Amino acid sequence: MQIEMTIKGLMVDPITNTPIVILRDKDGQRVLPIWVGIFEANAIALQIENVSTPRPMTHDLLRNVIHDLKATVEKIVVCDLQENTFYALIHLRVNDEPLAVDARPSDAIALALRTRAPIFVEETVIDNAKTLDPTSEVGKGDADRLHKWLESLDPEDLGKYKM
Repeated sequence: MQIEMTIKGLMVDPITNTPIVILRDKDGQRVLPIWVGIFEANAIALQIENVSTPRPMTHDLLRNVIHDLKATVEKIVVCDLQENTFYALIHLRVNDEPLAVDARPSDAIALALRTRAPIFVEETVIDNAKTLDPTSEVGKGDADRLHKWLESLDPEDLGKYKM
């Protein structure tokens, strides 16, 4: 089953200094942190903050190509988690035919923001992510503390760690 999610925030992991996109379901019952690269985090942050750039960034280019080809982004789905790596699909409609394209979740989310497409996560990914150890260097105690910290975040807390 797919759960529709929204971006709760974009922040920096206080343990690893790695950017994290925080997805949350509409009821606020489920939270999914996805560690992303700095460039992808920047692309997401630019769109969240409605910052325009003088020339198209990569995700803007992708949106423009999709639009110019008369295709649409129907949704993106974070569909799998294997060996601490998240996988996503961009669901397009091209010539009235469905097409799913493999993508990194960070790229898919950046594109979804630019096309106003909904973001979904497979329920099994959310369940499996609860046992995710974000980095091999982080000990189990640190990972547990991080997960508890993420689950307890208030919207006001995001300002303290926001990128």
